[in-house]
Amino acid sequence: MTDDARAPDVKPPPERLYGRQRGHPLRPRQERLLEEALPRLRFPLDKAATPAAGFGKPPRQIWFEVGFGGGEHSYAQHTAHPDIGYIASEVFDNGLCSLLTRLVPVGQEATAPIPDMLRLWDDDARILLKAMPEASLDRLFLMFPDPWPKARHAKRRFVHPQNVELVARVLKPGAVWRVASDDPTYQAWVEEVMAAQPYFEAPPPATERPEGWFPTRYEAKAIAAGRQPLYWTFTRR
Repeated sequence: MTDDARAPDVKPPPERLYGRQRGHPLRPRQERLLEEALPRLRFPLDKAATPAAGFGKPPRQIWFEVGFGGGEHSYAQHTAHPDIGYIASEVFDNGLCSLLTRLVPVGQEATAPIPDMLRLWDDDARILLKAMPEASLDRLFLMFPDPWPKARHAKRRFVHPQNVELVARVLKPGAVWRVASDDPTYQAWVEEVMAAQPYFEAPPPATERPEGWFPTRYEAKAIAAGRQPLYWTFTRR
């Protein structure tokens, strides 16, 4: 790393990056989804050393999404790429229920067949990423993360010098890390952090959603509010 490309001066990430795990109270159907459906779809931590073994069938590749929000992007990627083992990570109960609602019919929370190639992770994504071997993932997504806009909260941003090292460790050479954000503070932060790291090719972001990227509700809200999303594609060296 050269003298003119130093990592930002930021505290190490905390043990957990998120705050509360539940927003509005859950309805009975949502409670059943978390109690009965989620355990059957949860990626087994004891399979992290051999991630392909965590799916119902051998995957062609393994992709990982950090913080899937409402689940629109995860569901669309899983549907469009049925041979990909997709791990969708989210800690917020309401977001988990949003995706589970798409996957599990009403009244079949404990019995509906689960997809072979989609698994959920309902804890800090870093726990699972740290448990995986080097060069075990083919793609990683970070779509419209919580910007933690105050400077004192910068350590909670997933784009953090130490987390960049973690992502670089688990991605294969040539693998892609997609990042999208509509928050100007977070956008500037991504540029600063990624300009100071040696692991990824970091070209300028696109200002329109590239082909093959699926929309999210957060992107739609940002555009409706007049904010400009940016879309980065970082390639592992």
